Amino acid sequence: MNLPMNLPVRQCNCTMSRRSALAGCVAGCLGASAALAGLAIPKSCAANTSSEERTKIRVVFLLTNLPVSTWPDWPHVGFDARPTMERIMNALTTGCPEIEFVESQVCSPNLHEGAGLAKDIVDADHSKGDIDGYLVVQINLVSAGIHSVVASGKPVLYADHIFGGSHAFLTNTSQFYHSKTENVASIASSSLAHLVAATKCLPLAKTGGNKAFTDAVAKLRRDIVAGVNVDMKCIDDKFDMLSIDDLRKELKTKKILEFEQGWGDVIEPTKEIFGINIIRRPYTELHDLWTKADKDQAMEIVKRWQMSATDIVDVSCETLEKSARMYLAMKQCLKNHGAESITINCFGGFMGGALQAYPCLGFLELLNEGLVGACECDTLSTLTMTVMTTLTKGRPGFISDPVIDIASKQITYTHCVASTKALGPKGPSNPYAILTHNEDRAGASVRSMLPSGYMTTTLQMQPTQKMILFHQAKAVGNDTRDYACRTKLAAVPVGDFEKLMREGWAGWGWHRVTFYGDLKEPVFALADALGWEVIEEA
Repeated sequence: MNLPMNLPVRQCNCTMSRRSALAGCVAGCLGASAALAGLAIPKSCAANTSSEERTKIRVVFLLTNLPVSTWPDWPHVGFDARPTMERIMNALTTGCPEIEFVESQVCSPNLHEGAGLAKDIVDADHSKGDIDGYLVVQINLVSAGIHSVVASGKPVLYADHIFGGSHAFLTNTSQFYHSKTENVASIASSSLAHLVAATKCLPLAKTGGNKAFTDAVAKLRRDIVAGVNVDMKCIDDKFDMLSIDDLRKELKTKKILEFEQGWGDVIEPTKEIFGINIIRRPYTELHDLWTKADKDQAMEIVKRWQMSATDIVDVSCETLEKSARMYLAMKQCLKNHGAESITINCFGGFMGGALQAYPCLGFLELLNEGLVGACECDTLSTLTMTVMTTLTKGRPGFISDPVIDIASKQITYTHCVASTKALGPKGPSNPYAILTHNEDRAGASVRSMLPSGYMTTTLQMQPTQKMILFHQAKAVGNDTRDYACRTKLAAVPVGDFEKLMREGWAGWGWHRVTFYGDLKEPVFALADALGWEVIEEA
């Protein structure tokens, strides 16, 4: 998801009473507290829980706005963060009696403004001198402040609200790791017990310094992940592939259409290295083809979707018809240019009024046909999909925003569209539902229930840096929670889970592309042929 940063500012100075919700949260908090018994939690330095001696921690929630999100952001527009914050605060106060908590919210969809608001809080704390450390919870994607808090030098625990703040969390965590920032530790877990356990490490900084705190949280993360056992045996999955020589010859015939400007200027290196032409086109071309698309033909496609989808939720027939015409427009556009791949700044085009429908359902159709339809005008992911779909003779790539959860030892690949033929155009179809695009609850998108039990290979090609980002994972299920994007493929990574969480997201972006199949050998062979480096993310 690629959103503009300079958005209107809405500052909120929120004061909230949790008394009304306390009764309903007690059971959950006690459950979280009880769950701590199974964790190797470092002993707190603050054994005495008197108010004079307790460690004082400020909890800072980073949000787009309150009380209810009005901006299309993760988890989704209309998300009310108050119950989530209440559950967290109740779990903390119940599970950490040795810590005194002070709650704050930084609320702004403008990153620069959010950083300034967080700095104001830290400066005020510094003048009083009574705050020992911070817990920062990243609630939404488009919200800032963590760097201002970390700059305080105090111990900072940085926590992800899973399927809410995950992009900011992963990229910031990676930045802190590579810059060797010594006073911040990160936790990404769907379990409140894990958040409480990590918070209980903060008092260690009072006597042992920041390193004692960060080392304790790192050990806690490793112990949690080590305690999750998954059978990594995968379904036998044999399929034909091109040789690397034949692949390179075939790629010279490929064209990619991008509407409008794509991510990064990779047109020249893509042409030079692969022979693939990237053709940049205006929205008006696609809109004109959408206007001219045959409505009767579109309605035939709508009827097929209505018959084949397991469910259609909050999407009208009119919206489906617009989506079908978008598919026909894209197909005609590919034909006009002799291209096989198309990528569109779908969010910007639809929200800005240049496009009358999201292309998600159209992308579904293209992917199932062995072509490439890619989100957000992400040219790097489109290139990756074009190369690997050609290599595998039609297997589609699933472009996604990955989310990490140590509680399940899973990486979840999430986006609002995916193929329903993960094993290729001639393979079996999996069930799917049609829903609104989740961030803004508009248009039509897809929840594809992708198959489990298979080895997957996740990649991102970087032609300007001459490298391929690479990791593998076993697909284990689909998450249908009403957070983040609609399709959420859960998988257990092969290799070092800790490395995957902390290292690769700062300099190389969030998007990755997942393919079904064990593609390690051909990926490394292609890299050797190109003289590229493979960066193993796990």
